[in-house]
Amino acid sequence: MSEIALELADVSKSFGGVRAVDHVSFAVPHCGLTAVIGPNGAGKTTLFNLVTNLYPADKGDVRFYGESLRGLPPGGIAAKGLIRTFQSARIFPGMTALDNVMAGAHLHIRTYAWQQMLWLARARREEQGLRARAQALLDLVGLSAFGNAAATDLPMGAQKLLEVVRALMAEPRLLLLDEPAAGLNDAETAELAELLRAIRDSGVTVIVVEHNMSLVMGVADQVVVLDAGKLVAIGSPREIQQDKRVIAAYVGEEIA
Repeated sequence: MSEIALELADVSKSFGGVRAVDHVSFAVPHCGLTAVIGPNGAGKTTLFNLVTNLYPADKGDVRFYGESLRGLPPGGIAAKGLIRTFQSARIFPGMTALDNVMAGAHLHIRTYAWQQMLWLARARREEQGLRARAQALLDLVGLSAFGNAAATDLPMGAQKLLEVVRALMAEPRLLLLDEPAAGLNDAETAELAELLRAIRDSGVTVIVVEHNMSLVMGVADQVVVLDAGKLVAIGSPREIQQDKRVIAAYVGEEIA
């Protein structure tokens, strides 16, 4: 946990006259699970967009295992192993759930297009391996029965889980999850908690933006609190639960 996976240094972003992220700095330990929380409009998703360069930062720097990400396109950042999901499930229409998961491995396909077009033995072996891995991930989250179903026909909660396992197919070093529990019922949220712990324990660093405080306090090693674009507090779940600045930011909303 001593190695730093991701470091934000004085990162700021404004839209017009609104400062969405205001001089935010913090570090994410390697192989840890960090949660980013805060009231609506706190700047949480904007922060993810700055990390992955969907938005260029006005000021500051983001370093991934010591390497600056400034100026890199989102695809280049993904190729380095920093993979994200989005607040709303982004499922590929016209594809099955299994094919959606397999699409997450596109950065790691080793056969050439012509080998795939001719369906040569090497391409067939690679396809079989990817299919088996994708099926195993669907099994892991209880979606194996939906492998051949149209992904867009799945309930929203299942689509959110599908997006998480598709991100895992990309073999991330660091996984950014934007509200993965949105749309999940209590049983699905409990399964998500187990999945998040398993991902962390497998050696993948995880950062999660989440409104479900029971989930956050049950799985996070470190909690980062934003309010109005500013860093309010950072610490362990126990420290955050007792922080008066955090309680004030939530205006009495219970964080437990």
